[in-house]
Amino acid sequence: MTELAAGATGSLIQAVDEKINAVRTNSLDFSFNELADMHSSGELIIRPEFQRMFRWSEGAQSRFIESLLLELPVPPIFLLEREDRIYELIDGLQRVSSFLNFRGQLKTGDDYRDPLTLTDCDIVKELNGNTYKTLPKSLEIKLKRSYIRAEILRKESDQHLRYYMFKRLNTGGERLSEQEVRNATIRLLSNDFNNLIIELSEDINFRHCTDIISSQQRNRKFDQELVLRFFAMKNNFGEYVHDIADFLTEYMEAVSDSESGTPFNYEAERVVFKKTFLVLKLISDKLNFGSKIFGSMGGGAEPRGQFSVYHYEGLTLGLQAVLDKIDPMNDEHVRRLAEVVSLGKPDGEFLRHGGGGKNYRNPMKARVDYFADRFRSALAS
Repeated sequence: MTELAAGATGSLIQAVDEKINAVRTNSLDFSFNELADMHSSGELIIRPEFQRMFRWSEGAQSRFIESLLLELPVPPIFLLEREDRIYELIDGLQRVSSFLNFRGQLKTGDDYRDPLTLTDCDIVKELNGNTYKTLPKSLEIKLKRSYIRAEILRKESDQHLRYYMFKRLNTGGERLSEQEVRNATIRLLSNDFNNLIIELSEDINFRHCTDIISSQQRNRKFDQELVLRFFAMKNNFGEYVHDIADFLTEYMEAVSDSESGTPFNYEAERVVFKKTFLVLKLISDKLNFGSKIFGSMGGGAEPRGQFSVYHYEGLTLGLQAVLDKIDPMNDEHVRRLAEVVSLGKPDGEFLRHGGGGKNYRNPMKARVDYFADRFRSALAS
């Protein structure tokens, strides 16, 4: 090996060792009874946004309880140690929540859920129909004393490595949406940008304009992803190549990480967002589109009740070209903009830049430019 190659190898090994030393972890075995007691006393936190991600069916929960009773191996959970030494559950939601639900200690909002009744146990079918209270005492004790390994990322660990570690965990038994993963992990860098996204996803005009997205999409935070998409595309389009999920994640990371140097004026951006969707709501009202301004187009001139991200991008980002010139209280401004939307949404020239396989840079730019050019012309006359 040459001296140069040996030096490079040594530097690489040193870089890896430095990152290893920046992570402080600990492994402990907890009984499920201990975890339940810690949760009740506030020493183990399951954040509310995590609780809403508890999706295991009653059958899946029941089979997990059955696995504990049969002493089958279960994967470890991951905990984050806060500065006050309280633990936060980061990975293992479905397992811990299943146990709490069986014990009658799982809340939805401020209220406790009805305790789980075992169903679909397929090894010991005699368990089906039982609740925690109807188990024989010996099985109750056995269940409470069942242990699970907890990998704990200690408070002394480097902030950025904590973030990247949990970003890579495969959380829960059902795959989370990209936005749910972002929401759950980004707070390890900072939660300011995420809080703004959540706040603006509840904006009355944004809600009206995106009301046609399905309840399932909303439950999986697609509405919040649309807010993120607006800011990422508006402010960082030059970095967008093809993979939209990675692009959105990287932008959210950059804004949230104080060391990245990525500028973001919270008050100014809030004003831009709110004005954008106020204007779009007024346009939609003028055209009697209801909540279908971002609806896909069929054979006619009226949008369908199927949300199109291509129409969303074209209209919201195209509007930025003239946003500072628009007076929302000027009915003539709204009328001219509405005419552009009415003619543009079904226009073949716009539609050919959308559809399957068009979720990359050039078609996206064409969608935005189409409406930006026409909005400029409409307000220039």
